[in-house]
Amino acid sequence: MDDERKKQELALRGGLKAVSQIRGKGEPKIGVEEFMALAMRFGFSDAALRSIRATVEAESMGEGPFLANYYSGLDESCVEAFERTARETFGVNYAIGVNSGTGALHAAFVAAGVGPGKEVICPAIGFFATAMAVVQAKGVPIFCDVDESLSMDPDKIEDHITERTVALAPTEVMGSVCDMERIMRVARRHNLMVVEDVSQSCGAKFHGRYVGTFGDFGCISISAYKIVGAGEGGLVLTNEQRLWDRAQCLAEGGGLWRPDRFAPPRYEGELFCGTNYRMSELEAAVDVVQLRKMDETVARFNTVKRDILRQLKTYREIVPQKLNDPEGEVGYGLRFYPETIELGQRIVEALKAEGVGCAMRGEDASPDWHQYSFMFPITLLNGPTDVNCPYECPIYREAGGDVHYSRGDCPVADDLFDRVVTVFLNQWYTPEDRTAIATGINKVLDAYCTEDANGRPWI
Repeated sequence: MDDERKKQELALRGGLKAVSQIRGKGEPKIGVEEFMALAMRFGFSDAALRSIRATVEAESMGEGPFLANYYSGLDESCVEAFERTARETFGVNYAIGVNSGTGALHAAFVAAGVGPGKEVICPAIGFFATAMAVVQAKGVPIFCDVDESLSMDPDKIEDHITERTVALAPTEVMGSVCDMERIMRVARRHNLMVVEDVSQSCGAKFHGRYVGTFGDFGCISISAYKIVGAGEGGLVLTNEQRLWDRAQCLAEGGGLWRPDRFAPPRYEGELFCGTNYRMSELEAAVDVVQLRKMDETVARFNTVKRDILRQLKTYREIVPQKLNDPEGEVGYGLRFYPETIELGQRIVEALKAEGVGCAMRGEDASPDWHQYSFMFPITLLNGPTDVNCPYECPIYREAGGDVHYSRGDCPVADDLFDRVVTVFLNQWYTPEDRTAIATGINKVLDAYCTEDANGRPWI
């Protein structure tokens, strides 16, 4: 009878606990099969996979891993390790790991003040994601022509600055680097924010300083398609705490990153509605390793390119790509401009016959979202609804905005994008490989062009 009374009495008052132990025990939510799914992705043989499975099954996984940044149970989550490594590598105060380079750009543009009625000057050559992220932030991209580096021409930026301009978005194109010192002078003279898109040149430097650290923000795509990365990830760099706060607010659900995540704002304007661009632990675990390899990878590419360039002769009909910093760029492509598209097509055909991997667009090439006039989701001025924001946004129109896009707006980009010949380079080329490629290029150019000792130097 006493035991029965103890059961009925609240445990708080000395009674027995209703739940003294849990007998049900299941498998971890993320366990052996999930681990094996990852192992299979690495392409191991069946024999190796059987050995891995036997080892994993012999271990106790407990409840299994928690593969999200927060509450990981680790002293430092993989995302935190990735962000710390980024801060240390690039020498910046703040870094945010996100799920894509596009997410990084969107967060940075919102943090930089892009919104209805605002314009951002973007390069005419560079992947569509840069301008797309401007539109996602409810701003309007304005395309600036390029020079022979294929990067934004610093001399043409001021032609596009209006009272609506809030930011510049210089983009490092295909392993090269922009002239960031001149671009920054223009930006600061007009009190503009600068969001650098260095997705195609992660790890490159301009005059000894990493690109992505000149502007107010540096945005990087850390992905399988880029120099650094394995799947889909992104990185935002900045040195200003309030800018970091704002970018985090957009990327982390409006404030989930804060020490007291659900607290009222700590200062005016701290909180606003964001989205979820959070990086996963699996992605970060791989990307932190990739980031540590960055400098060595870039150095190998750069050495290969400069070694080949030093062996090339100069020709009257050939203009090499302008290199804003030959020693600082990544250099996974060697580029030059033949005098005509017809000449370029003959050169490409001959180079391929010599075993030199290369390409050019030429005439009648299909659309490519790396060139402004083919970025149809933007150039057709189509918003997702009939309101057609941001192009026909009343705020934009009242501020005098009335954007239109057409081929011919950026004539240098129109010309060079179709005419450039790209020779593909590999970081693992031996000195013998480099000499063979240089010999092949010289052989073909000797056959189709006129050697000119006073021609434009390659490096």
